[in-house]
Amino acid sequence: MKIKIDEKFIGEKEPIFIIAEAGVNHNGDINIAKKLIDVGVEAKVDAVKFQTFKAELIVTKDATQADYQVENTGVVESQFDMLKKLELTESDFAELKYYCEKKNIEFLSTPHSDIWSVDLLENLNISFYKIGSGDLTNIPMLKYIAKFNKPIILSSGMADMDEIKESVDLIKKEGNNKIILLHCTTSYPCPENKVNLLAMQTIKEQSECLTGYSDHTIGLETAVISTCLGAIMYEKHFTLDNNMEGPDHKASLNPNKLKQMVESIRFVENNNITDPYEAFDKLNESDLIDYKFNKDLIKIILGKSEKIPEPEEIEIAKVARKSVIILEDIKQGDKFTSSNIGVRRPGEGLSPKHYDVIIGKIANKDLKKDSYIFLEDIE
Repeated sequence: MKIKIDEKFIGEKEPIFIIAEAGVNHNGDINIAKKLIDVGVEAKVDAVKFQTFKAELIVTKDATQADYQVENTGVVESQFDMLKKLELTESDFAELKYYCEKKNIEFLSTPHSDIWSVDLLENLNISFYKIGSGDLTNIPMLKYIAKFNKPIILSSGMADMDEIKESVDLIKKEGNNKIILLHCTTSYPCPENKVNLLAMQTIKEQSECLTGYSDHTIGLETAVISTCLGAIMYEKHFTLDNNMEGPDHKASLNPNKLKQMVESIRFVENNNITDPYEAFDKLNESDLIDYKFNKDLIKIILGKSEKIPEPEEIEIAKVARKSVIILEDIKQGDKFTSSNIGVRRPGEGLSPKHYDVIIGKIANKDLKKDSYIFLEDIE
C-alpha cells in the first residue's frame, strides 16, 4: 500500500516521510516562522507543519489551559488568551506556503478551526491534510475534509482503537481511502515509559492503514526505534531555541538535534536495520552524530501493544478535545442550527460526533452562549 503526495510516494519500502512540526513555535511572528522553515530545509525534512486557527473558532473564552501549558509558559491564563497571541493571519499562511515552494519543501498546516481553517488551506491548494489528535472525534470536520479526496494524516493521541476505527470508517465512507494513522501519546513532553511504540503495529494491523508515529519525547531514541519497526511517517516538534516563551518550545528539538534526528533515521533506512539494538550500536560507533543512544530505553519505549489512552491523556482530553457548544443564546423551543451550535474546546461536553444528529432538533430549555449541550437539552 502506498500513497502519493505530490511527487513522493509514502508507504512500505519508501523513505520515511519526515514532518518537522513548527506548530505555534513561531510565537505569532511570521519572520520566526520563516526561520523555522529554513531550519527544516537545512535539516532535510520533507515537510514543515504549522497550525491554522482563530482563537474564537477553536476554544471557548473561559477554557482553561492544560497543566503542561501552564508549566511550560509559567503563565496562568485562559486557552483563548494564550492562543490569541499565537495566531497567524490568512495572508501569513499564503506567504509561508509560497516561501516553502521557493525553498522546495512541503508546506503543511493542521486545521484547528473546523470549516474556516479547512477552506483557508484548501484555497492555498495544500497537497494533503494533517489532523491533530484533538480532532480525531470531530466527525463533522473529518467528513468535510474527506470530500476533497486528498491524503489525510490522522494522529491518534488520547484515543482507543474503537475511536480510531470509527474515524477511519467515516473517512472511507466518504470515498477517501488515502489515510495515514500516526500513533501518538498526547503528553508534552512524553515520558519514554508512556510511548508504547508497539501500539503503532497494533494500529496498523487493526485499521489496515499505513502507520507512523507522532513523537513528543525529548530524545532521539524513539525516532530510531520507530524506523526499525517500519513507520512510514514520523513527526516531531522543533524550535529555534528551547528557552523561547511559549507552550511547546521546551518539548521540541533545537535545530542541531532536528538535523541529527533526520540523519539517524536515514542512517537506519540506508543500512536496512530492523533491530533497534543493532541500530543503537552502529549509531553509537559512528561519527555521524554527537548524540549517544541509550539502549536501556529500547524496551521501555516499546512498552505495551494495546492502543489505549494513558491516564494523563484522559485528563488532557478534557482540554484538547472538543465538544458541541452553544454559539449564541438559545431560547426554549428554538431549533438547533449550524449558526447557533458549533464545535469548540474544551472536551468535557457532548462529543462532536453527535453534531449532525442535533441539527434540526428543538431545545427544551434556555441555553447560554459558550455552554455545553447535552442530550437531555434536546426535545
